[in-house]
Amino acid sequence: MTGGAPAPPPAAGQAATSGPVHVVGTGLLGASVGLGLAGHGIVVTLEDPSPAAEAVAVQIGAGRRRAPQDADPELVVVAAPPDVTAAVVAEQLRRFPAATVTDLASVKAIILEELAQGGADLERYVGSHPMAGREKTGPAAGTADLFVGRPWVVAANPASRPQAVLRVRELASDLGAHPAYLTAAAHDRAVALVSHVPQVLSSLTARRLTEAEPGALELAGQGLRDMTRIAGSNAGLWSTILAGNGPAVAAVLRLVRADLDRAIAALEPGGQPANLGRTLVELSHLLSGGNAGAERIPGKHGGAKRQFDKVTVMVPDKPGELGRLFQEMGRIGVNLEDLSLEHGAGQLVGLAEIAVAQGAGAALAADLEEQGWRILR
Repeated sequence: MTGGAPAPPPAAGQAATSGPVHVVGTGLLGASVGLGLAGHGIVVTLEDPSPAAEAVAVQIGAGRRRAPQDADPELVVVAAPPDVTAAVVAEQLRRFPAATVTDLASVKAIILEELAQGGADLERYVGSHPMAGREKTGPAAGTADLFVGRPWVVAANPASRPQAVLRVRELASDLGAHPAYLTAAAHDRAVALVSHVPQVLSSLTARRLTEAEPGALELAGQGLRDMTRIAGSNAGLWSTILAGNGPAVAAVLRLVRADLDRAIAALEPGGQPANLGRTLVELSHLLSGGNAGAERIPGKHGGAKRQFDKVTVMVPDKPGELGRLFQEMGRIGVNLEDLSLEHGAGQLVGLAEIAVAQGAGAALAADLEEQGWRILR
């Protein structure tokens, strides 16, 4: 997979993709593709089984409805749910016999298998998957910059024509993404580990909260919110994604289950003094493995994870205070690299943990203190 700092999408008129481009499915991803391409002046036509979703996508500027007299597209982008993607791709390959067809589904091997079994023209099909999204769904959530700086997997099959692969790579690049080349099977193994299993674990953790004792959730801190943030995702859509990538997801979950079994075995006798030493050793081993895994996660722009200084600022719970903090940072000339907020119910202040370039933290803390901000040491 490619890495490095993200490049902004090309300016209007500089895109390599040529139109017309036909987008089938006008949810978050399809609408965002349309908005990004339309921003380059590329003709985009839209199609969706939901007239309401299609109408919203047109209204926000993602493209226009396809008319019978329109020229055939050079590229078709299918942004449909995974369980119907193969059927939609096959239909578009038949409908437009000269077009390259790609799909944006988050599973790849099962779609390729269904297309091959159905006798589809695999020379013009190139599977792909932009690793981007939002918790919000639907065309109204679409943004032209959704893919900027994000990996976009190009999963060519052995029969894909080089020109078809090039068109999909250019699409990803024109939308500001980093093309990454994987086979369908390698893609599915990768997303099982970095996307699908985290969704399952987040949802299962949040599921336990439905049985929480009265008052227990009042103690929740930022760690629980971070862990369960994606548990609010669309359950129906995620069911189809997980089912489509079942073997790869199950393989990772079995490994997680083995670690959970080890943790349970260490904890059950943990209250007995004679077993305390063994319990601590086993838990330390498991948790240290988590430290090592977290260190391997790339930075937000890909490549090696950058090291940052972190400054924790106490922010009064009043309108405009967080904005004032950002203004102070701008005046000081320090760039915000990352931000996390923690604010418990009923607290008069929140904690803003600010990540800045390594070496800039001490000076930032001193400057903010001079301006009256309280820094948590």
